[in-house]
Amino acid sequence: MGDGNEVECRGIEFAASDGTKITGDLALPAHCRAAAIICHPHPQFGGDRHNHVVGSLFEALPAAGVAALRFDFRREFGDGIGEVGDARAAVDALAREAPGVPIITAGYSFGAVVALALDHELTIGKVLVAPPLRGNVRSPGVPTLVLTPALDQFGPPEVAEPAVAEWPNAELRVIETADHFLNGRTSAVTVEALIWIDLLLASDLGAVS
Repeated sequence: MGDGNEVECRGIEFAASDGTKITGDLALPAHCRAAAIICHPHPQFGGDRHNHVVGSLFEALPAAGVAALRFDFRREFGDGIGEVGDARAAVDALAREAPGVPIITAGYSFGAVVALALDHELTIGKVLVAPPLRGNVRSPGVPTLVLTPALDQFGPPEVAEPAVAEWPNAELRVIETADHFLNGRTSAVTVEALIWIDLLLASDLGAVS
């Protein structure tokens, strides 16, 4: 990288609490100030850890000193419940690989719903990209950034804004000229995410207890 913070990238395997084996990719900077899991879109509609939005975050985070773990959800769809268990196991695995740093849960589309539903004592914040928010949605419980495409077909700003307004310590930013699939707009997502993570880590909330 040329900045003295080389990144180790390798495959990783871990198990959910029910024994389901999960496969992922880990990018671990030599100097790590935080870590993040990245949850992918709906597996029944072709989503996996190699999705372009997930991939963009997976590349950008380690370069900014944030370890990143992307992973595939279990093969047999768990109706969202099993996938939340997979995400919990991913946080645990990441905590073992990058001990002592604050952890953020991130996700795109269905992965954002999973990240939102996950309660984990080690996480300090959430980044939700294009979450299909509908109706009354539970509060994330930690500082949260919601990145909503201006032309999102499943959770447009006029739907997302009232929900996010009810959450404490939450911020919604609109990705202009983008629809739900964010083709050509992944760099805007990563820039907004990195700015927000920097601010979170600089705050008292970013301190590891």
